[in-house]
Formats: sequence, C-alpha cells, structure tokens
Amino acid sequence: MARIQISDLIKRYGKAEVIHGIDLDIADGEFVVLVGPSGCGKSTTLRMIAGLEDISGGTIRIGDRVVNDMPPKNRNIAMVFQNYAIYPHLSLRKNIGFGLHTSPLSAAEKDRKVDEVAALLGLTPYLDRRPAALSGGQRQRVAIGRAMVRDPQAFLFDEPLSNLDAQLRAQMRIEIKELHNRLGTTIVYVTHDQVEAMTMADRIVVMKDGHILQTGTPMEIYDRPQDVFTARFIGTPSMNIFRASEGADGFAPDPAGTALIGIRPQELRVAADGPTSLTAAGPVTVVETLGPETLVHFRPEGMDDALIATAPAHDIPHVGAQVTARAAPGALHLFDPKTEVALGRR
Repeated sequence: MARIQISDLIKRYGKAEVIHGIDLDIADGEFVVLVGPSGCGKSTTLRMIAGLEDISGGTIRIGDRVVNDMPPKNRNIAMVFQNYAIYPHLSLRKNIGFGLHTSPLSAAEKDRKVDEVAALLGLTPYLDRRPAALSGGQRQRVAIGRAMVRDPQAFLFDEPLSNLDAQLRAQMRIEIKELHNRLGTTIVYVTHDQVEAMTMADRIVVMKDGHILQTGTPMEIYDRPQDVFTARFIGTPSMNIFRASEGADGFAPDPAGTALIGIRPQELRVAADGPTSLTAAGPVTVVETLGPETLVHFRPEGMDDALIATAPAHDIPHVGAQVTARAAPGALHLFDPKTEVALGRR
C-alpha cells in the first residue's frame, strides 16, 4: 500500500495545456474517485500516475519515491482498463498469472497466488476456460485478478465498468468496494458516472477542464457543492438551478430575479406543508414514476426550463395539471450569479 502525492501537476500536448497545475494527496489505503465529464483530464491524470503519459511539470510521489521519470513497470502499481485488456487465446489461469511472467517466484508459488486470487474473486470454477466463455462481469474480474496477483502498492481503474449493462455495473460496484474493504490497498478510480463516484468513494475529486473544482467525501460534495457545475454534476436527478426573487414568503422562480438558486428535486416537494423557503407553481410537463416516489417536471411561468420536484408514489399528477411545490428552510443553495460560486444555504 502507498500514499500518492500529486503536486502542481501539468500536462501539455504541444502548446496546449490540458492539466493546469493540480494538487492532490491520496492517503495510504484510500479509495479516491476522479469524476467529471469527458475531456476534463481525469484519465490523463491517471495515466500520468501510471507512467503511461509523460509529465510536463510538477511532481508525482508514490510512497516515498518520486516517480516522474520512472517507467511503469517499476512503480509497483496495477492498472485496470475499460476494455479489460485480457488475452482471448489464453485460459483464465494464464491470464491472471500473466502479471507474474517475469517474477522470480517458482511455478508452484505462481500457481498458489493465482489460486488465491481466483478464489477471492469467485473465478475458481472457470480457471481452465477462455475469456469468450465468460460474461462481461467475469471478464472484468479476470482483469482485476491479473492486477491483484502482483500485490501492487496501488490500483488504478480507468472507467472499468462503462462496457457493462446497468445490472452488471451495480453488481461490480459492490464487488470492487468489497474488494477494497478486504485488501485495504490504495485505489484511484476514474469515471464519468457520478453514481459510481457517490457509491464507491471514500473521497471524490470533481474535475473540469483540467482543474480540480472540489474534493471531499461523497456527502460533503452532495450537501455543500462549492459551485454550480459541481452542484449539477453530483446528484441524480441533477440539481435545479434557476433565477429567483425573494419575497415575504421566501424565494420564488423569476427569470428576471437577482438571486441564483439551487434546489435538489428530492427537497422540492409537491403539495408539501409547513415552513417554506421556496414556493414554485406551474403546469406538469413530464411525470416519471420510480416506484417509491414520483418525479414531477413542471414549468413555472416565464421559465424556459422545467423544474423537477418529488411527489408521493401514489399521488401522481397528470400532465397539464397545475402543481405547487415547496422547499423547507435550509434546503436552498445560493450561488453568485456572476461567478457561480456557492454563497451558502437558506
């Protein structure tokens, strides 16, 4: 296991700078997820940690060693890719053991390590099969096993679940998190899927355009986003962001308003009673029935975009119906209209 320290890290392609002097300290044994839209620099950052991309400036330290100019094979890290990168003509045993090809271990010791990893990942019955005979989730476990068998200081995952269907993604999220709980090895995980980030990370790093916008635990970022981009990117459905005016009864949507407000759909309730910090009304445009609750899209007067509120599971309004939704005090996020930086909650 190892601490990973990134200081003033820069990446340029020719004259174009794509990573702009970022700093990040990953604790020994921590599960850190880099999340952001395509092109934000998260995979480039991961590849620089792995040694697959040259560093244009700054320092990367793994454990007690600066690894800027160290080849990947000497960094004692293991990388798991999106496309599995396993060999179709080799059995699972040979695929998992491939990382030990240059190891000084005896053949018996190599077999023992492969058997231990296969048992941990539930792959023992399939060791003599080839990858074509496996499901997508099993193939991804083979790729993880090949990384594990080397006992690396850290695991680097580059969008490893993006090729799987929704059910397998959910299953593999749990399996990877359980694996981390057992091994305690440092993990740096890249994804564009904020659900993966929220459910797996000890700490999330939100990136945009080669910058780190915010770092924190999943709930710190969910409850206290530091800017509009992070507020919208983290959370499902996305946070409602809109202009509003403040009156005696709290805020109300107003395209000409001077306040920039954010409210999560889960905290904007249709037909809610009690004290309120925001009241919004308008005709229903879309209804999404989810089972335990219903998402109601409605458009207040004068607004181009609909807001999303939550209604009880069995109290479903029809499209075109007029609804009123309210938010309790403390649920609103206020942002600076010019800089879009968070100002606090109301």
